[in-house]
Amino acid sequence: MSSWRTRLLPPLLAIVFAVILTAIALIISGADPLQAYGTMIGQLFKGSTAVDTVNLATVYYLSGLAVAIGFQMNLFNIGVEGQYRFAAIVTAIIGGALQLPPVIHVIAILIVAVLSGMLYAAIPAVLKVTRGVSEVISTIMLNAIVGGIVAFLVNADQFGVQTGNNIATREIAETGRIPGIPIGSGELFGFVVIAALIGGAYWFMLNRTRFGFELKASGESTTAAAAGGVNAKKMTLIAMLLSGGVAGLVAMPELLGRDFSYGITSTQMYGFTGIAVALLGRNHPAGIALGALLWAFLDRSAVSLEQINVSKEIATIMQGVIVLSVVIAYEIVRRADLAAEQRRVGRALAGNGRKGSSVSEGGAV
Repeated sequence: MSSWRTRLLPPLLAIVFAVILTAIALIISGADPLQAYGTMIGQLFKGSTAVDTVNLATVYYLSGLAVAIGFQMNLFNIGVEGQYRFAAIVTAIIGGALQLPPVIHVIAILIVAVLSGMLYAAIPAVLKVTRGVSEVISTIMLNAIVGGIVAFLVNADQFGVQTGNNIATREIAETGRIPGIPIGSGELFGFVVIAALIGGAYWFMLNRTRFGFELKASGESTTAAAAGGVNAKKMTLIAMLLSGGVAGLVAMPELLGRDFSYGITSTQMYGFTGIAVALLGRNHPAGIALGALLWAFLDRSAVSLEQINVSKEIATIMQGVIVLSVVIAYEIVRRADLAAEQRRVGRALAGNGRKGSSVSEGGAV
């Protein structure tokens, strides 16, 4: 029961609280909350909105997994944004230049993406292990730097190709693309299958391998892990590299399934969304998937609010409230579980005390 409350109750409480608070905001602004929520839900069944939601959720899911790997080691890898953008531009350049057979081309592109993400994550990882530099500070700085890197590499004098008013990398050939899955009026990214496999591998690593156990143990207490023979610095380095490797795949669903090139105007901020999704999903692959779907639904359905003269930013308010309230909800549930456990232990000790007193009185007689 305690495990159920700890895993499911906090995000449910956060969502309910966000819905209530957003409803209050809608009422104050003169809008009907039921109409607004009904419009958002109804939008999901129009056109390709449902497919677009799953496609966007796939990107959010990969970003959430990348953040969650760091969280398991008690590392706040806020640099997923920079890592996936660096990997995206490098992969787009190399992928567009390669001429390989179909399957081999895709595999080569994915390997480049993972290695590029790891390379960019290696900088804060080495600084953390060798100099004790906070990964939060170093990754924030690297997030700022990556914008300049993208702008430099996509320049027409470097690897950029001018197409109309847009400049981006050379398009990846057909052999390097991942075919979509036609569903209704939309097309589902084929990368959905790969994302699901990555989520399964993440769960298996954490729960069925020694490395996963050592990773979580180091995150709980580096001192206790060191006493058990675990090298905390080594685990920190590996965790950051793994996080960066998964981050390198964040842009791949769109790059290989829709855009086929990368430029300055390509979508950003997926890395920061992954932090919220990982928090909402409690670092569990299934929870992260649900969090990603919820986030993508709010993003995609928010545009429908303008049809009833309600600002679409109301969805952003709901997302922000969910992030804030989920942290509070986890703490409330944790304290409730701790208090319940203390009461159980107290009752058990009191019961043993009464039994011991009865035995002593019987012996005296």
